[in-house]
Amino acid sequence: VRLQASGGGLVQAGGCLRLSCAASGRTFSSYAMGWFRQAPGKEREFLAAISGRGGNTYYVDSGKGRFTISRDSAKNTVYLQMNSLKPEDTAVYYCAAKRDSSSLATRRHEYDYWGQGTQVTVSS
Repeated sequence: VRLQASGGGLVQAGGCLRLSCAASGRTFSSYAMGWFRQAPGKEREFLAAISGRGGNTYYVDSGKGRFTISRDSAKNTVYLQMNSLKPEDTAVYYCAAKRDSSSLATRRHEYDYWGQGTQVTVSS
């Protein structure tokens, strides 16, 4: 599966963005999906995951209440809605797909495919 992330940009602190990740192929629901981010000089960190049919989600503690992951199977797209953005949210955001759709994952090596990343910059 190929993943194309989009929706990043420059936003002021307190603002919001919705990231999208479009997946190729006809078996989108066969994949659990995740969002990660990587700030300059830091490790890539997990943000959120969603099961193949969208029934289960999981978030990093720092994202609970601000980030919402969702998916639209008709559009083969997974989203990350980000609210109340802070300058420390500045990073490149990546989507990823995992072949086992039923289990959620938080570690990079558990994902099989990655998108190219989209830059999010939050100004203070």
